[in-house]
Amino acid sequence: MGKLPRNPGLSTGKQKRGPNCGASNRARQRGLEPPTPWSEARCSIRLSYCRIKNATNIQCLFPVGKAKAQAVYPILYIWASGGKTLTESKLWPIYEKSLRFYFQSMTREVVVGERSRSLFEEAQRVIPGGVNSPARAFGPVGGDPLFIAKGEGARIIDVDGNTYIDYVCSWGPLILGHAHPEIVAALNGVCAGGTSFGAPTEIEIRMAELVTKMVPCVEMVRMVNSGTEATMSAIRLARGHTGRSKIIKFEGCWHGHADSFLIQAGSSALTMGVPSSPGVTPGTAADSLTVPFNNLEAVQKVVSENRNEVAAVIVEPVAGNMGVIPPAPGFLEGLRELTADLGIVLIFDEVITGFRVHLGGAQALYNVTPDLTTLGKIIGGGLPVGAFGGKREIMADISPLGKMVSQAGTLSGNPLAMTAGYEILKRLREPGVYEALEAKAAALEGGIRENLKSLGLNFQMNRVGSMMTLFFTEEPVTTFEGANRCDQEMFARYFRAMLEQGIYLAPSQFEAGFVSLAHQDADIEQTVRANYEALKACAEA
Repeated sequence: MGKLPRNPGLSTGKQKRGPNCGASNRARQRGLEPPTPWSEARCSIRLSYCRIKNATNIQCLFPVGKAKAQAVYPILYIWASGGKTLTESKLWPIYEKSLRFYFQSMTREVVVGERSRSLFEEAQRVIPGGVNSPARAFGPVGGDPLFIAKGEGARIIDVDGNTYIDYVCSWGPLILGHAHPEIVAALNGVCAGGTSFGAPTEIEIRMAELVTKMVPCVEMVRMVNSGTEATMSAIRLARGHTGRSKIIKFEGCWHGHADSFLIQAGSSALTMGVPSSPGVTPGTAADSLTVPFNNLEAVQKVVSENRNEVAAVIVEPVAGNMGVIPPAPGFLEGLRELTADLGIVLIFDEVITGFRVHLGGAQALYNVTPDLTTLGKIIGGGLPVGAFGGKREIMADISPLGKMVSQAGTLSGNPLAMTAGYEILKRLREPGVYEALEAKAAALEGGIRENLKSLGLNFQMNRVGSMMTLFFTEEPVTTFEGANRCDQEMFARYFRAMLEQGIYLAPSQFEAGFVSLAHQDADIEQTVRANYEALKACAEA
Protein backbone atom coordinates (compact mmCIF):
# COMPACT_ATOMS: atom_id res chain seq x y z
CA MET A 1 0.00 0.00 0.00
CA GLY A 2 1.18 3.52 -0.74
CA LYS A 3 0.38 6.75 0.94
CA LEU A 4 -2.79 6.64 3.01
CA PRO A 5 -5.72 8.20 1.15
CA ARG A 6 -7.53 11.18 2.49
CA ASN A 7 -10.34 10.08 4.75
CA PRO A 8 -13.62 11.97 4.24
CA GLY A 9 -14.59 13.71 7.44
CA LEU A 10 -11.01 14.09 8.67
CA SER A 11 -9.14 17.35 8.77
CA THR A 12 -6.27 17.53 6.27
CA GLY A 13 -4.66 20.61 7.73
CA LYS A 14 -2.85 21.10 10.98
CA GLN A 15 -4.39 18.88 13.63
CA LYS A 16 -6.86 20.71 15.82
CA ARG A 17 -8.22 19.61 19.16
CA GLY A 18 -11.49 20.12 20.89
CA PRO A 19 -15.10 19.44 19.92
CA ASN A 20 -15.71 22.90 18.46
CA CYS A 21 -12.95 23.06 15.84
CA GLY A 22 -13.78 23.71 12.18
CA ALA A 23 -13.19 20.12 11.11
CA SER A 24 -15.64 18.95 13.76
CA ASN A 25 -18.36 21.28 12.57
CA ARG A 26 -17.87 20.37 8.90
CA ALA A 27 -18.02 16.67 9.77
CA ARG A 28 -21.19 17.19 11.74
CA GLN A 29 -22.78 19.09 8.85
CA ARG A 30 -21.98 16.18 6.52
CA GLY A 31 -23.89 13.84 8.80
CA LEU A 32 -20.83 11.82 9.69
CA GLU A 33 -21.79 10.95 13.26
CA PRO A 34 -20.56 7.42 13.98
CA PRO A 35 -23.02 4.65 13.05
CA THR A 36 -24.92 3.02 15.87
CA PRO A 37 -25.16 0.72 17.57
CA TRP A 38 -21.65 -0.63 17.91
CA SER A 39 -23.17 -3.49 19.93
CA GLU A 40 -24.30 -5.00 16.61
CA ALA A 41 -20.67 -5.94 16.11
CA ARG A 42 -20.65 -7.69 19.50
CA CYS A 43 -17.67 -5.50 20.20
CA SER A 44 -16.87 -3.48 23.32
CA ILE A 45 -15.04 -0.81 21.30
CA ARG A 46 -16.41 2.72 21.08
CA LEU A 47 -13.86 4.81 19.26
CA SER A 48 -14.07 8.47 20.19
CA TYR A 49 -15.67 10.37 17.31
CA CYS A 50 -13.84 13.48 18.42
CA ARG A 51 -10.53 11.68 17.95
CA ILE A 52 -11.53 10.43 14.50
CA LYS A 53 -12.81 13.68 13.03
CA ASN A 54 -9.91 15.77 14.31
CA ALA A 55 -7.09 13.46 13.24
CA THR A 56 -5.12 14.42 10.16
CA ASN A 57 -4.38 10.79 9.42
CA ILE A 58 -4.44 7.41 11.07
CA GLN A 59 -1.01 7.90 12.67
CA CYS A 60 -2.50 10.76 14.70
CA LEU A 61 -5.05 8.37 16.15
CA PHE A 62 -2.86 5.30 16.50
CA PRO A 63 0.78 6.13 17.29
CA VAL A 64 2.03 2.92 15.69
CA GLY A 65 4.17 1.92 12.74
CA LYS A 66 3.07 2.43 9.14
CA ALA A 67 2.18 -1.22 8.52
CA LYS A 68 -0.11 -1.34 11.53
CA ALA A 69 -1.67 1.99 10.65
CA GLN A 70 -2.52 0.63 7.20
CA ALA A 71 -3.96 -2.51 8.75
CA VAL A 72 -6.56 -0.66 10.80
CA TYR A 73 -7.17 2.24 8.41
CA PRO A 74 -9.91 0.71 6.19
CA ILE A 75 -12.26 0.23 9.13
CA LEU A 76 -11.96 3.87 10.07
CA TYR A 77 -12.35 4.90 6.43
CA ILE A 78 -15.62 3.01 6.13
CA TRP A 79 -16.92 4.46 9.37
CA ALA A 80 -15.99 8.09 8.71
CA SER A 81 -17.38 7.81 5.17
CA GLY A 82 -20.82 7.29 6.65
CA GLY A 83 -21.27 3.55 6.10
CA LYS A 84 -24.43 2.07 7.63
CA THR A 85 -22.70 -0.14 10.17
CA LEU A 86 -19.29 -1.71 10.47
CA THR A 87 -20.76 -5.18 10.49
CA GLU A 88 -22.06 -4.68 6.95
CA SER A 89 -18.56 -4.25 5.62
CA LYS A 90 -16.89 -7.32 4.15
CA LEU A 91 -13.67 -6.04 5.67
CA TRP A 92 -15.01 -6.21 9.22
CA PRO A 93 -14.05 -9.84 10.01
CA ILE A 94 -10.53 -9.18 8.73
CA TYR A 95 -9.81 -6.01 10.64
CA GLU A 96 -11.88 -6.35 13.82
CA LYS A 97 -9.16 -8.06 15.83
CA SER A 98 -6.45 -5.58 14.83
CA LEU A 99 -8.69 -2.62 15.51
CA ARG A 100 -9.71 -3.84 18.96
CA PHE A 101 -6.21 -4.80 20.04
CA TYR A 102 -4.40 -1.69 18.88
CA PHE A 103 -7.09 0.64 20.12
CA GLN A 104 -6.90 -0.86 23.60
CA SER A 105 -3.10 -0.86 23.70
CA MET A 106 -2.48 2.57 22.20
CA THR A 107 -5.24 4.78 23.60
CA ARG A 108 -5.63 6.04 27.11
CA GLU A 109 -8.72 4.29 28.36
CA VAL A 110 -10.26 0.88 28.77
CA VAL A 111 -13.30 0.38 26.58
CA VAL A 112 -15.95 -1.75 28.25
CA GLY A 113 -19.19 -3.24 27.00
CA GLU A 114 -22.51 -1.46 26.97
CA ARG A 115 -23.86 -3.22 30.04
CA SER A 116 -20.74 -2.50 32.16
CA ARG A 117 -20.81 1.12 31.03
CA SER A 118 -24.48 1.47 31.87
CA LEU A 119 -24.10 -0.13 35.30
CA PHE A 120 -21.14 2.10 36.12
CA GLU A 121 -23.20 5.17 35.25
CA GLU A 122 -25.95 3.90 37.59
CA ALA A 123 -23.44 3.08 40.32
CA GLN A 124 -21.95 6.56 40.31
CA ARG A 125 -25.33 8.01 41.19
CA VAL A 126 -25.63 6.04 44.44
CA ILE A 127 -22.10 4.82 45.32
CA PRO A 128 -19.17 7.24 45.77
CA GLY A 129 -17.02 6.90 42.67
CA GLY A 130 -19.24 4.02 41.53
CA VAL A 131 -17.21 1.47 43.52
CA ASN A 132 -17.17 0.17 47.09
CA SER A 133 -13.38 0.03 47.19
CA PRO A 134 -11.14 2.45 45.26
CA ALA A 135 -8.88 -0.39 44.10
CA ARG A 136 -11.71 -1.49 41.79
CA ALA A 137 -11.79 1.80 39.94
CA PHE A 138 -9.88 1.95 36.68
CA GLY A 139 -8.45 5.41 37.32
CA PRO A 140 -4.78 4.35 36.98
CA VAL A 141 -5.43 2.70 33.60
CA GLY A 142 -8.20 4.94 32.26
CA GLY A 143 -11.81 4.14 31.47
CA ASP A 144 -14.59 2.39 33.33
CA PRO A 145 -14.34 -0.80 35.39
CA LEU A 146 -15.76 -4.10 34.22
CA PHE A 147 -18.81 -5.36 36.05
CA ILE A 148 -18.52 -9.08 36.72
CA ALA A 149 -21.44 -11.48 36.44
CA LYS A 150 -19.86 -14.77 37.54
CA GLY A 151 -16.67 -16.70 38.02
CA GLU A 152 -15.73 -20.31 37.51
CA GLY A 153 -12.33 -21.86 38.05
CA ALA A 154 -9.65 -19.51 36.72
CA ARG A 155 -12.11 -17.40 34.70
CA ILE A 156 -14.53 -14.56 35.21
CA ILE A 157 -17.32 -13.43 32.90
CA ASP A 158 -18.44 -9.81 32.74
CA VAL A 159 -22.01 -8.63 32.34
CA ASP A 160 -21.49 -8.26 28.58
CA GLY A 161 -20.56 -11.92 28.27
CA ASN A 162 -16.79 -11.47 27.84
CA THR A 163 -14.61 -14.12 29.47
CA TYR A 164 -11.22 -13.44 31.06
CA ILE A 165 -8.47 -15.48 32.68
CA ASP A 166 -8.36 -13.97 36.15
CA TYR A 167 -5.14 -13.10 37.99
CA VAL A 168 -6.80 -10.83 40.55
CA CYS A 169 -8.58 -13.73 42.26
CA SER A 170 -10.65 -11.30 44.36
CA TRP A 171 -7.32 -9.65 45.39
CA GLY A 172 -5.88 -12.92 46.64
CA PRO A 173 -8.42 -15.04 48.54
CA LEU A 174 -9.41 -17.43 45.75
CA ILE A 175 -6.42 -19.75 45.86
CA LEU A 176 -8.64 -22.64 44.73
CA GLY A 177 -10.28 -20.58 42.00
CA HIS A 178 -13.81 -19.27 41.60
CA ALA A 179 -16.88 -21.21 42.78
CA HIS A 180 -15.01 -24.32 43.88
CA PRO A 181 -17.79 -26.94 43.94
CA GLU A 182 -16.94 -28.34 47.36
CA ILE A 183 -16.79 -24.89 48.94
CA VAL A 184 -20.09 -23.94 47.31
CA ALA A 185 -21.72 -27.13 48.57
CA ALA A 186 -20.48 -26.52 52.11
CA LEU A 187 -21.80 -22.95 52.07
CA ASN A 188 -25.17 -24.08 50.76
CA GLY A 189 -25.39 -26.46 53.69
CA VAL A 190 -24.66 -23.68 56.16
CA CYS A 191 -27.22 -21.34 54.61
CA ALA A 192 -29.92 -23.96 55.03
CA GLY A 193 -29.29 -23.98 58.79
CA GLY A 194 -28.84 -20.25 59.39
CA THR A 195 -26.14 -17.78 58.46
CA SER A 196 -25.42 -16.02 61.77
CA PHE A 197 -26.47 -16.35 65.40
CA GLY A 198 -24.44 -13.85 67.41
CA ALA A 199 -23.45 -16.78 69.60
CA PRO A 200 -20.58 -19.30 69.63
CA THR A 201 -20.57 -22.15 67.10
CA GLU A 202 -18.42 -25.26 66.82
CA ILE A 203 -16.97 -24.30 63.45
CA GLU A 204 -15.20 -21.33 65.12
CA ILE A 205 -13.27 -23.75 67.32
CA ARG A 206 -12.33 -26.04 64.45
CA MET A 207 -11.18 -23.09 62.39
CA ALA A 208 -9.08 -21.69 65.26
CA GLU A 209 -7.51 -25.11 65.80
CA LEU A 210 -6.46 -25.29 62.17
CA VAL A 211 -4.93 -21.81 62.21
CA THR A 212 -2.94 -22.51 65.39
CA LYS A 213 -1.59 -25.70 63.84
CA MET A 214 -0.57 -24.04 60.59
CA VAL A 215 0.82 -20.61 61.52
CA PRO A 216 4.00 -20.78 63.67
CA CYS A 217 3.42 -17.77 65.92
CA VAL A 218 -0.30 -18.27 66.54
CA GLU A 219 -1.12 -19.88 69.88
CA MET A 220 -4.50 -18.15 70.18
CA VAL A 221 -6.54 -16.41 67.49
CA ARG A 222 -9.47 -13.98 67.41
CA MET A 223 -11.68 -13.88 64.32
CA VAL A 224 -12.86 -10.55 62.90
CA ASN A 225 -14.48 -9.36 59.65
CA SER A 226 -11.74 -7.78 57.54
CA GLY A 227 -8.01 -7.32 57.22
CA THR A 228 -8.32 -3.70 58.33
CA GLU A 229 -10.15 -4.79 61.46
CA ALA A 230 -7.43 -7.37 62.15
CA THR A 231 -4.51 -4.93 61.84
CA MET A 232 -6.33 -2.21 63.76
CA SER A 233 -7.05 -4.64 66.59
CA ALA A 234 -3.49 -6.00 66.62
CA ILE A 235 -2.07 -2.49 67.00
CA ARG A 236 -4.46 -1.69 69.84
CA LEU A 237 -3.55 -4.95 71.54
CA ALA A 238 0.17 -4.22 71.20
CA ARG A 239 -0.32 -0.78 72.72
CA GLY A 240 -2.41 -2.15 75.53
CA HIS A 241 0.03 -4.96 76.23
CA THR A 242 3.15 -2.75 76.29
CA GLY A 243 1.68 0.46 77.68
CA ARG A 244 3.37 2.39 74.85
CA SER A 245 1.80 4.57 72.16
CA LYS A 246 3.91 4.69 69.01
CA ILE A 247 4.11 2.25 66.12
CA ILE A 248 6.56 1.86 63.24
CA LYS A 249 5.27 1.06 59.77
CA PHE A 250 6.93 0.96 56.36
CA GLU A 251 6.53 3.04 53.22
CA GLY A 252 4.38 1.26 50.67
CA CYS A 253 3.05 -1.37 53.06
CA TRP A 254 -0.74 -1.26 53.24
CA HIS A 255 -2.40 -2.36 56.46
CA GLY A 256 -5.92 -1.20 55.76
CA HIS A 257 -7.64 2.12 56.19
CA ALA A 258 -7.54 2.57 59.97
CA ASP A 259 -6.30 6.04 60.93
CA SER A 260 -2.96 4.83 62.33
CA PHE A 261 -1.98 3.39 58.95
CA LEU A 262 -2.94 6.31 56.70
CA ILE A 263 0.34 8.06 57.36
CA GLN A 264 3.07 8.99 54.93
CA ALA A 265 6.63 10.04 55.72
CA GLY A 266 7.23 13.75 56.21
CA SER A 267 10.11 15.73 54.69
CA SER A 268 12.38 12.92 55.79
CA ALA A 269 11.52 9.25 56.06
CA LEU A 270 12.72 9.39 59.65
CA THR A 271 10.53 12.26 60.83
CA MET A 272 7.15 12.23 62.46
CA GLY A 273 4.37 11.09 60.20
CA VAL A 274 1.84 13.41 58.65
CA PRO A 275 -1.68 12.43 57.57
CA SER A 276 -2.04 11.23 53.98
CA SER A 277 -5.84 11.28 54.14
CA PRO A 278 -8.24 14.00 55.25
CA GLY A 279 -9.88 13.01 58.51
CA VAL A 280 -6.71 11.68 60.14
CA THR A 281 -5.78 13.90 63.07
CA PRO A 282 -2.24 15.21 63.62
CA GLY A 283 -2.26 13.52 67.01
CA THR A 284 -2.85 10.12 65.44
CA ALA A 285 -0.22 10.81 62.81
CA ALA A 286 2.34 11.73 65.45
CA ASP A 287 2.15 8.23 66.92
CA SER A 288 2.84 6.53 63.58
CA LEU A 289 6.47 6.52 62.44
CA THR A 290 7.18 5.60 58.82
CA VAL A 291 10.48 4.24 57.50
CA PRO A 292 11.59 2.77 54.15
CA PHE A 293 10.86 -0.91 53.55
CA ASN A 294 13.92 -3.19 53.62
CA ASN A 295 15.95 -0.58 55.53
CA LEU A 296 16.91 -2.03 58.90
CA GLU A 297 19.21 0.87 59.75
CA ALA A 298 16.30 3.29 59.43
CA VAL A 299 14.30 1.21 61.90
CA GLN A 300 17.19 1.16 64.36
CA LYS A 301 17.52 4.95 64.13
CA VAL A 302 13.82 5.59 64.72
CA VAL A 303 13.73 3.16 67.65
CA SER A 304 16.77 4.87 69.16
CA GLU A 305 15.16 8.30 68.81
CA ASN A 306 11.92 7.04 70.42
CA ARG A 307 13.32 4.77 73.13
CA ASN A 308 10.71 3.13 75.36
CA GLU A 309 7.89 4.69 73.32
CA VAL A 310 7.44 2.17 70.49
CA ALA A 311 4.75 -0.42 71.10
CA ALA A 312 4.93 -2.30 67.80
CA VAL A 313 6.60 -2.68 64.44
CA ILE A 314 4.12 -3.81 61.79
CA VAL A 315 5.29 -5.03 58.39
CA GLU A 316 4.16 -7.01 55.39
CA PRO A 317 6.88 -9.71 55.40
CA VAL A 318 6.47 -9.76 51.64
CA ALA A 319 5.16 -6.43 50.42
CA GLY A 320 2.11 -6.90 48.23
CA ASN A 321 0.59 -3.44 48.01
CA MET A 322 3.35 -1.62 46.17
CA GLY A 323 3.71 -4.57 43.90
CA VAL A 324 5.39 -7.73 45.15
CA ILE A 325 8.66 -6.93 46.92
CA PRO A 326 10.38 -9.67 48.94
CA PRO A 327 12.31 -8.90 52.12
CA ALA A 328 16.01 -8.22 51.70
CA PRO A 329 18.30 -10.88 53.18
CA GLY A 330 18.51 -10.33 56.92
CA PHE A 331 15.73 -7.71 57.05
CA LEU A 332 13.09 -9.80 58.82
CA GLU A 333 15.68 -11.46 61.02
CA GLY A 334 17.01 -8.04 62.01
CA LEU A 335 13.52 -6.81 62.89
CA ARG A 336 12.99 -9.87 65.05
CA GLU A 337 16.22 -9.40 66.95
CA LEU A 338 15.75 -5.67 67.45
CA THR A 339 12.17 -5.86 68.67
CA ALA A 340 12.83 -8.83 70.96
CA ASP A 341 15.71 -7.01 72.68
CA LEU A 342 13.59 -3.90 73.35
CA GLY A 343 10.24 -5.47 74.24
CA ILE A 344 8.55 -4.19 71.08
CA VAL A 345 5.74 -6.31 69.63
CA LEU A 346 6.62 -7.49 66.12
CA ILE A 347 3.52 -7.85 63.94
CA PHE A 348 3.55 -9.59 60.58
CA ASP A 349 0.66 -8.47 58.41
CA GLU A 350 -0.03 -11.68 56.52
CA VAL A 351 -3.46 -10.74 55.22
CA ILE A 352 -2.10 -11.36 51.72
CA THR A 353 0.80 -13.76 52.33
CA GLY A 354 -0.94 -15.97 54.88
CA PHE A 355 -1.44 -19.43 53.30
CA ARG A 356 -0.51 -17.87 49.96
CA VAL A 357 3.30 -18.08 49.82
CA HIS A 358 3.53 -21.11 52.13
CA LEU A 359 1.24 -23.31 54.20
CA GLY A 360 2.42 -21.43 57.30
CA GLY A 361 2.65 -18.04 55.62
CA ALA A 362 5.73 -15.91 55.03
CA GLN A 363 6.91 -16.48 58.60
CA ALA A 364 7.25 -20.18 57.84
CA LEU A 365 8.83 -19.50 54.44
CA TYR A 366 11.52 -17.24 55.93
CA ASN A 367 11.68 -18.98 59.33
CA VAL A 368 11.12 -15.77 61.31
CA THR A 369 8.44 -15.90 64.02
CA PRO A 370 6.71 -12.62 65.00
CA ASP A 371 4.75 -11.95 68.19
CA LEU A 372 1.43 -11.31 66.44
CA THR A 373 0.10 -12.11 62.98
CA THR A 374 -2.84 -10.65 61.10
CA LEU A 375 -4.68 -12.78 58.57
CA GLY A 376 -7.49 -12.41 56.04
CA LYS A 377 -8.41 -13.16 52.44
CA ILE A 378 -7.68 -16.91 52.07
CA ILE A 379 -9.03 -17.80 55.53
CA GLY A 380 -12.45 -16.59 54.40
CA GLY A 381 -12.41 -18.15 50.95
CA GLY A 382 -13.76 -14.98 49.35
CA LEU A 383 -16.14 -14.10 52.18
CA PRO A 384 -15.53 -11.10 54.49
CA VAL A 385 -13.11 -12.23 57.19
CA GLY A 386 -10.01 -11.33 59.13
CA ALA A 387 -8.12 -12.65 62.13
CA PHE A 388 -5.31 -11.73 64.47
CA GLY A 389 -3.40 -14.09 66.68
CA GLY A 390 -0.10 -14.77 68.31
CA LYS A 391 1.59 -15.51 71.60
CA ARG A 392 -0.76 -16.61 74.36
CA GLU A 393 0.64 -14.07 76.83
CA ILE A 394 -0.26 -11.20 74.47
CA MET A 395 -3.59 -12.57 73.27
CA ALA A 396 -4.62 -13.08 76.90
CA ASP A 397 -4.91 -9.29 77.23
CA ILE A 398 -7.77 -9.01 74.74
CA SER A 399 -11.30 -8.57 76.13
CA PRO A 400 -12.83 -10.37 78.02
CA LEU A 401 -9.45 -11.42 79.48
CA GLY A 402 -6.45 -9.76 81.14
CA LYS A 403 -6.14 -6.05 80.52
CA MET A 404 -9.49 -6.06 78.69
CA VAL A 405 -8.16 -4.48 75.48
CA SER A 406 -11.37 -3.79 73.59
CA GLN A 407 -12.35 -5.71 70.47
CA ALA A 408 -15.79 -6.91 69.39
CA GLY A 409 -17.80 -7.66 66.26
CA THR A 410 -21.39 -8.66 65.56
CA LEU A 411 -20.52 -11.01 62.69
CA SER A 412 -17.06 -12.11 63.86
CA GLY A 413 -16.62 -15.84 63.36
CA ASN A 414 -19.91 -16.16 61.48
CA PRO A 415 -20.65 -19.70 60.19
CA LEU A 416 -20.42 -18.78 56.49
CA ALA A 417 -16.92 -17.31 56.60
CA MET A 418 -15.65 -19.94 59.03
CA THR A 419 -16.99 -22.78 56.91
CA ALA A 420 -15.46 -21.45 53.70
CA GLY A 421 -12.12 -20.84 55.42
CA TYR A 422 -12.11 -24.24 57.12
CA GLU A 423 -12.81 -26.08 53.87
CA ILE A 424 -10.06 -24.19 52.04
CA LEU A 425 -7.45 -24.70 54.76
CA LYS A 426 -8.19 -28.42 54.84
CA ARG A 427 -7.48 -28.67 51.13
CA LEU A 428 -4.34 -26.60 51.36
CA ARG A 429 -2.92 -29.13 53.83
CA GLU A 430 -3.18 -31.91 51.26
CA PRO A 431 0.15 -33.23 49.88
CA GLY A 432 1.51 -31.53 46.78
CA VAL A 433 -0.66 -28.41 46.86
CA TYR A 434 2.09 -25.83 47.21
CA GLU A 435 4.36 -27.71 44.85
CA ALA A 436 1.62 -27.48 42.22
CA LEU A 437 1.13 -23.76 42.89
CA GLU A 438 4.86 -23.15 42.63
CA ALA A 439 5.05 -24.99 39.30
CA LYS A 440 2.21 -22.92 37.82
CA ALA A 441 3.62 -19.62 39.05
CA ALA A 442 7.15 -20.50 37.94
CA ALA A 443 5.90 -21.39 34.45
CA LEU A 444 4.14 -18.03 34.16
CA GLU A 445 7.17 -16.14 35.43
CA GLY A 446 9.47 -18.07 33.12
CA GLY A 447 7.31 -17.32 30.10
CA ILE A 448 7.20 -13.62 30.87
CA ARG A 449 10.96 -13.46 31.41
CA GLU A 450 11.54 -15.20 28.09
CA ASN A 451 9.25 -12.67 26.39
CA LEU A 452 11.16 -9.80 27.93
CA LYS A 453 14.43 -11.28 26.76
CA SER A 454 13.25 -11.91 23.21
CA LEU A 455 11.90 -8.35 22.94
CA GLY A 456 15.06 -6.81 24.40
CA LEU A 457 13.21 -5.36 27.41
CA ASN A 458 14.71 -5.11 30.87
CA PHE A 459 11.58 -4.70 32.98
CA GLN A 460 11.73 -6.22 36.45
CA MET A 461 9.79 -9.30 37.54
CA ASN A 462 9.36 -10.01 41.27
CA ARG A 463 7.74 -13.22 42.48
CA VAL A 464 7.30 -14.97 45.81
CA GLY A 465 5.34 -18.20 45.56
CA SER A 466 2.09 -17.67 43.70
CA MET A 467 2.11 -13.86 43.87
CA MET A 468 4.06 -11.70 41.43
CA THR A 469 4.41 -8.28 39.79
CA LEU A 470 5.88 -7.14 36.48
CA PHE A 471 7.41 -3.71 37.14
CA PHE A 472 7.80 -1.35 34.19
CA THR A 473 11.24 -0.14 35.21
CA GLU A 474 14.73 -1.36 34.40
CA GLU A 475 16.00 -0.95 37.97
CA PRO A 476 15.53 -3.68 40.60
CA VAL A 477 12.54 -2.92 42.81
CA THR A 478 13.24 -3.41 46.51
CA THR A 479 11.54 -0.34 48.03
CA PHE A 480 8.54 1.93 47.62
CA GLU A 481 10.82 4.52 46.05
CA GLY A 482 11.92 1.97 43.46
CA ALA A 483 8.33 0.99 42.70
CA ASN A 484 7.47 4.64 42.15
CA ARG A 485 10.02 4.87 39.35
CA CYS A 486 7.89 2.59 37.18
CA ASP A 487 6.45 3.87 33.91
CA GLN A 488 2.81 3.91 34.93
CA GLU A 489 1.62 5.09 31.53
CA MET A 490 3.27 2.10 29.89
CA PHE A 491 1.71 -0.18 32.50
CA ALA A 492 -1.69 1.26 31.62
CA ARG A 493 -1.13 0.46 27.93
CA TYR A 494 0.00 -3.02 28.89
CA PHE A 495 -3.05 -3.54 31.08
CA ARG A 496 -5.41 -2.53 28.30
CA ALA A 497 -3.65 -4.75 25.77
CA MET A 498 -3.83 -7.73 28.13
CA LEU A 499 -7.49 -7.09 28.88
CA GLU A 500 -8.31 -6.98 25.19
CA GLN A 501 -6.74 -10.42 24.85
CA GLY A 502 -8.86 -11.83 27.66
CA ILE A 503 -6.41 -11.50 30.57
CA TYR A 504 -7.72 -9.76 33.69
CA LEU A 505 -5.02 -8.10 35.82
CA ALA A 506 -5.23 -5.68 38.73
CA PRO A 507 -5.71 -2.15 37.28
CA SER A 508 -2.64 -0.73 39.01
CA GLN A 509 1.13 -1.09 38.70
CA PHE A 510 1.29 -1.31 42.49
CA GLU A 511 -0.65 -4.53 43.00
CA ALA A 512 0.16 -8.22 43.04
CA GLY A 513 -1.03 -10.78 40.54
CA PHE A 514 -2.14 -14.15 41.88
CA VAL A 515 -2.01 -17.66 40.47
CA SER A 516 -4.58 -20.17 41.73
CA LEU A 517 -4.77 -23.93 41.68
CA ALA A 518 -7.53 -23.54 39.09
CA HIS A 519 -5.14 -22.08 36.50
CA GLN A 520 -4.32 -24.81 34.00
CA ASP A 521 -1.32 -25.18 31.69
CA ALA A 522 -3.39 -23.89 28.79
CA ASP A 523 -4.29 -20.77 30.80
CA ILE A 524 -0.64 -20.09 31.54
CA GLU A 525 0.32 -20.60 27.88
CA GLN A 526 -2.44 -18.27 26.68
CA THR A 527 -1.34 -15.66 29.20
CA VAL A 528 2.29 -15.87 28.08
CA ARG A 529 1.27 -15.41 24.44
CA ALA A 530 -0.87 -12.42 25.37
CA ASN A 531 1.98 -11.01 27.42
CA TYR A 532 4.29 -11.15 24.40
CA GLU A 533 1.83 -9.27 22.19
CA ALA A 534 1.09 -6.69 24.87
CA LEU A 535 4.77 -6.04 25.63
CA LYS A 536 5.52 -5.80 21.92
CA ALA A 537 2.74 -3.27 21.39
CA CYS A 538 3.94 -1.21 24.37
CA ALA A 539 7.53 -1.26 23.15
CA GLU A 540 6.49 -0.05 19.68
CA ALA A 541 4.22 2.73 20.93
